[in-house]
Amino acid sequence: MRYRDRTRAGRELAAALREVRDEGALPEPIVLALPRGGAAVAVEVARELSAPLDVLVVRKIGAPHHEEFGVGAIAGDDPPLLDRATLARLGLSARALAPVVERERQELRRRERRYREGRPPPRLRGRTVIVVDDGLATGSTARAALRHVRGAGPARTVLAVPVGAPDALDALAAEADLVVCPFRPAVFSSVGQWYDDFGQLTDADVLDALRGA
Repeated sequence: MRYRDRTRAGRELAAALREVRDEGALPEPIVLALPRGGAAVAVEVARELSAPLDVLVVRKIGAPHHEEFGVGAIAGDDPPLLDRATLARLGLSARALAPVVERERQELRRRERRYREGRPPPRLRGRTVIVVDDGLATGSTARAALRHVRGAGPARTVLAVPVGAPDALDALAAEADLVVCPFRPAVFSSVGQWYDDFGQLTDADVLDALRGA
């Protein structure tokens, strides 16, 4: 199984969530996309559930000089959520990562300003918050997102992704009240391998999704 693109993946995920909704398990839903990639998926979910759509900007913390190798993530003004075991294996300290964290924090705030266009953050207390991304590999950004959301006092938290690594999904079961993922391939190396079209999205694409919803 592969998805043609994020739009098609979003429709498949929306169908799975519709079944959950019809069982009465998603009262007062609000959908939060993890941009950029999650926005194109989340807009389909929000439309299907007739739920408001907003964004939750989360930034991966990469190892110094190896930025693609994630060692943690940040969300909002929360302290960085770091993988201590990985840091120990690489001989890194939280202090050594401080410049990286600050740089990512600045980019996080820039994107929040850009995507919200002056809107305040959504009120999450007492609602079912559905956190949506285009896939789950290690789960570091999703973990940071879910912990940030939980601090806002929602009634229920749901992690929803079209495809994910089974071990990462299992690990995040303790972070969310419900994890919805239609496709859990046993062999998983990256999210992009399960899409025919996995092109980079832009800030403009995210804004189009938010406005369209």
